[in-house]
Amino acid sequence: MNHRHRRLVNFLIVAGAAFAVAGCVTTTADPVTGRYAAPIGGAPVISNETPYSRGLACLANYNTGRPAPRIAVGQILDYTGKAEADGTGRKITQGAALMAISALGKTGVRLVERFDTSVAELELKYASNKLLGGDGSADAYRKIAAGSIPGSDFYLVGGITELNFNIRSQGYEADGGGIYTQMLKANIQGKTYVMNVGLDLRLVDTKTLEVVDVISYQKQIVGREISAGVFDVLGAHIINVGAGDSALEPVQLAVRSVIERAVLEIVARLYGAGPGGCIGAGPVSDPLADPRGASRASAQPSPAQAHVRPQQSSGPPSAPAYAPIRASRDDANNAESRQEAYRWYSAGDPNSQSRLRGALR
Repeated sequence: MNHRHRRLVNFLIVAGAAFAVAGCVTTTADPVTGRYAAPIGGAPVISNETPYSRGLACLANYNTGRPAPRIAVGQILDYTGKAEADGTGRKITQGAALMAISALGKTGVRLVERFDTSVAELELKYASNKLLGGDGSADAYRKIAAGSIPGSDFYLVGGITELNFNIRSQGYEADGGGIYTQMLKANIQGKTYVMNVGLDLRLVDTKTLEVVDVISYQKQIVGREISAGVFDVLGAHIINVGAGDSALEPVQLAVRSVIERAVLEIVARLYGAGPGGCIGAGPVSDPLADPRGASRASAQPSPAQAHVRPQQSSGPPSAPAYAPIRASRDDANNAESRQEAYRWYSAGDPNSQSRLRGALR
């Protein structure tokens, strides 16, 4: 077989393989499943947790038997102003308020809906016109009773205020091989980079509009990339092989983590939980956990906890179960470490001032 025939045979083999692969995709739906193609993957649905979800669940058990305050969640918007370059959407989730509702639900507080009241308002309009029926009889319409909707004691609002790219990046690249054309050559390169998201939340007393607690937290996100390749010429053949791997900590999961950590702090202060209690149930590496440890919290009840009264059947149902919050006055929380959130960044020099977030050691 001469050279021209070999090229023709190779072309037919490649073309046949291409048509065989294309034949796996059909425009006729399967009559049994109703699908054109079976989707790949089979990962099961799991709970959407963060390292702080355990602490939130701990608060739900901590408050058993005590009347919890009613909390509403307002707007927690994306104030970063960052959008994708191709116009496909924002870089940060627009569902931060929904994440906060889920986090509060894990703590066992009583939630009242204020985020989306469209259905309730529509049904209230129908009920006021006697359009909502009951058991089917002509005169069984829904009555509107005064005071039937419970009010909130506090509401949570705020926003995602920071999204900083490339706080720090590091990389390396190396090439090697023979000096002649047909000698083996290889390449390897890698890169790591750090970014962060920041959140500001405030808890407001619904009756007085007093801001009773303020949280400002941030979380750094790390990504890495590594690749390697080999190129060689073996006679009349060229071999070029490459492989790589990249990973980025999920940005939206980082937002959920910051929100859950903030909610953990706010609700722990509402319940009067000490620094070594449910806040300490988070990850071991949490720098915002109070450095004084768990022994102090378990030995003495906190001043705010003294205002938490057990549930009494004879008392009024709206009796508060919490004390007004003063972030800098309650000695049994992590207010000190919260106000010095960056002091761990310069741990190598205890006398230095906090530096920019990129200057990590």
